[in-house]
Amino acid sequence: MNTIIEKIWDHHVVEQRHGFPDILAIDLHLVHEVTSPQAFQALKEKGLPLWDSHRTLATVDHNVPTQREGTFIHNPISRHQIETLRQHCHSFGVPLLDRGSGRQGIVHVVGPELGLTQPGMTIVCGDSHTSTHGAFGALAFGIGTSEVAHVLATGCLLQKKPKTMRVTFHGAIPAGVSAKDIILALIRQIGVDGGTGHVIEYCGESVRRLSMEQRMTICNMSIECGARAGLVAPDDVTFAYLQGRAGAPKGDHWKQAVRHWSQFVSDNGAIYDKEVSISLEQLVPMVTWGINPEQTIGIDACVPNPSDLPIQARQMAEKALDYVQLTPGQSIEGVPIDYVFIGSCTNARLSDLRMAAAVMKDREVAPGVRVLVVPGSEAIHRRAIEEGIAATFIEAGAEYRLPGCSMCLAMNDDRVPPGMRCASTSNRNFIGRQGPGAITHLMSPAMAAAAAITGCITDVRRLLGGSHE
Repeated sequence: MNTIIEKIWDHHVVEQRHGFPDILAIDLHLVHEVTSPQAFQALKEKGLPLWDSHRTLATVDHNVPTQREGTFIHNPISRHQIETLRQHCHSFGVPLLDRGSGRQGIVHVVGPELGLTQPGMTIVCGDSHTSTHGAFGALAFGIGTSEVAHVLATGCLLQKKPKTMRVTFHGAIPAGVSAKDIILALIRQIGVDGGTGHVIEYCGESVRRLSMEQRMTICNMSIECGARAGLVAPDDVTFAYLQGRAGAPKGDHWKQAVRHWSQFVSDNGAIYDKEVSISLEQLVPMVTWGINPEQTIGIDACVPNPSDLPIQARQMAEKALDYVQLTPGQSIEGVPIDYVFIGSCTNARLSDLRMAAAVMKDREVAPGVRVLVVPGSEAIHRRAIEEGIAATFIEAGAEYRLPGCSMCLAMNDDRVPPGMRCASTSNRNFIGRQGPGAITHLMSPAMAAAAAITGCITDVRRLLGGSHE
């Protein structure tokens, strides 16, 4: 009896020796401009060719400017990284989804969008949120720059087999609650190190009812509870999403692929190293109050008092409250915000933009609040315009921007100024993550849209017609 995690792992082991890491074959290697320059340079210096260009795909995302009025990259380091990636892709024959290609976007958005992310695969990228691709029943994880070079040269990695963890979500998902709230609730419960050393399989009827884009949001943030990766076993929802996409099998090959993919499910009675079960029936929209995703509370709760927390959490809580300028016992609802960011590899897909637009439609952004809406790819950017979603944002007073990682991290021109507070749909609220001195509150796209309209952290259910007074 094996879990899906063990099945994918065993299917990709090239060589196994007692006392040593396994040699694991990699099916898809995703590359972006930040962690690849040194890796490509290492191949050049050693005179090594690329192992397989058909298993490698590059895009630019972290450093690209998103403002519509110009495309010049002012930061010389950012500009150099992107130009270097272009040169390396040309030299080694790596396909590059460059700006203006019609397919450029955030690396963890474009892989699934093109149908290149598929069940049963091993997928790596020099980015910690590679776990996003696990939503398709793939074993996907981030790697370091030296490992990027290793995969480019050999198509393999040395890896220690991870432990397995099953997280079961059960119960109906309440109105106003989204996948972002679900994963934040898990991280709050098990902590930022609760999944360390494990790959998580997300199970339960609640998960089966989620769309692929919602599953991607959950898997994306698996890394925030310390897990190596997170995944959902493939099912009819997975196959329906993939069918007809550019990189998906066609014709008879499609039927063969579905049969192959269908074997990657956990056997009944499979044993996991760790089990967690969470009921979603009473879940409310979640908001982070501190400086890591574990420091999360429901929108109807108050900022905790460090003295009420376990000893090991008190010091971090005190540090967090000092940084975010909140006080114990203060209601999280009503905290004024200055910026709103709707985007990132967590929440920049079309369904995320639809969710936010539904809240902002026929409403206006609160005075003094700056709102950036950044689609995850050029394809999503176009679709949002065609559906009128972009117009909704613009009419409300938000900035509808070009695709990229944008304000998720302070690696481009989109930053939150020091001391300013941001309602963000991204995945990390670390100190300085969105800019030096910036304060970040993580939440769902709907919650971020509500904050944009009201000028403060707000229970979106009030704007959706719910009776939550």
